[in-house]
Amino acid sequence: MTHAALASFVAQLSPGEKAELLQLVVRDLGDAFPGIDIQPEVCGGEACIVRTRVPVWLLVQARRLGTSDADLLRSYPSLRAGDLANAWAYAQAHPAEIDRQIADNEAA
Repeated sequence: MTHAALASFVAQLSPGEKAELLQLVVRDLGDAFPGIDIQPEVCGGEACIVRTRVPVWLLVQARRLGTSDADLLRSYPSLRAGDLANAWAYAQAHPAEIDRQIADNEAA
């Protein structure tokens, strides 16, 4: 469905139906984080910054090793400050996953 068709469909819903649709979408998103994408065919399914192939674990490990946010933004020109904020929030919510990915990549 195109964006225009979807917008037209939503515009025709009653306020109650829109609220129900919103509840369904929120339930479907589950543990989604803004600005973070997880796709099996990108970076082995690891959490990455949207529009990039920069994994969250890589940024977290760089930060743990003393790299500042400013240095990360200089090193990865495709990233924005908001991307780093999203990465830190994701890492805080998924510490075991991030620690495992760091360990896996250090062992490789």
